Amino acid sequence: MNRISLSRRGFLTSACCLAAAPAFTPVTFAAMPGDKRFVTIVLRGAMDGLDLVQPYGDAGFAALRPTLALTPDTGLLDLDGHFGLNPAAAELMPLWKSRELAFVHAVSTPYRDQRSHFDGQDMLESGGEHVAEEKTGWLNRALAVIPRSDARKAIDINTSTELILSGPNNVDVWASDSNLAPARDEMQFLARLYAGDPPFAEALAEATRANSASMIIEPEGQRGAKIADVAALAANMLKGDYRIASFSISGWDTHIGQAGQFKRPVQDLSQAINTLKTTLGPEIWAKTVVLAMTEFGRTVRQNGSAGTDHGTGGCALLSGGGVNGGRILGRWPGIGDGQLLDDRDLMPTADLRELAAAMLYRQFDVSADDLTGKIFPGLGFDKGSQFLRG
Repeated sequence: MNRISLSRRGFLTSACCLAAAPAFTPVTFAAMPGDKRFVTIVLRGAMDGLDLVQPYGDAGFAALRPTLALTPDTGLLDLDGHFGLNPAAAELMPLWKSRELAFVHAVSTPYRDQRSHFDGQDMLESGGEHVAEEKTGWLNRALAVIPRSDARKAIDINTSTELILSGPNNVDVWASDSNLAPARDEMQFLARLYAGDPPFAEALAEATRANSASMIIEPEGQRGAKIADVAALAANMLKGDYRIASFSISGWDTHIGQAGQFKRPVQDLSQAINTLKTTLGPEIWAKTVVLAMTEFGRTVRQNGSAGTDHGTGGCALLSGGGVNGGRILGRWPGIGDGQLLDDRDLMPTADLRELAAAMLYRQFDVSADDLTGKIFPGLGFDKGSQFLRG
């Protein structure tokens, strides 16, 4: 009997991709202890927050970035009279106006060394104070302390589990470039075959929803369509049993010709967030928080190749119906003489881990003791965090 069971399980998983796997756990949607959702988007390559959300109101910004700085007169989308949004992110403006979008400037992990992408991403995803200090991801560790976390399933929308969700707690992984999606007649055959087997019928139904809504494999050049597919898949999983999802967007390492290179990943990010909102629908979106974050910022001054180099203080993005948006959060350090870190970088004024901790506290009631003792070692966090105000 065990041998037959394993054979059927393997067959169903192969036919319906990894969306089927979660149904082999005893958790059902009705057993979920809460309705809030949390999505992390890792922006790999060090996003230039000073290009995305430009401090055009700061005297001297234009001189520091002669070919990158914009103003409302040259296409920048004014946010609050001091900061403006890069026009490549115009699709995010409706979220800003509806207060479902906020930006957090001058945040950073504790990483201050050689500005290595590898080390920076290690600290971003591990949540540690030092490189290679933690071997598991902070989001995976969070699963162990979220009340009733066994019923709050997490999915990593990548070809393999990324560090942020790596660890001893169970996480489902979806290979977003999978080509295993079955044809319609094959799905109909499986539906008839497993009609009398409730667990497998449920697995098949979940896989069918995911395939039909999300896994339209586009040609290699159609990057935007694939990003939308990934975001739609995450949203469809969150509409079911899942409460936590994570995926990445790359392309942010803009050393050369940044004005042209920056547009594509910004548009990818905008499309991903809007796809999450549309696919989730108003009721679930109202209970969702999306945190987009990067390993470090970029230099305040543009370089000789019309780009920017690896920096320190960066920018994070919060979106969702669970966000009190329409605001620039964090303490702005300024970019004038004597205000830059090492006379080159935006000075960090907040620990990015505090922002992530505040979202876990808000969405899942994770205690301050667990946040500082088990998830983010060395972090100072309490209910008075600036990211919980308002």
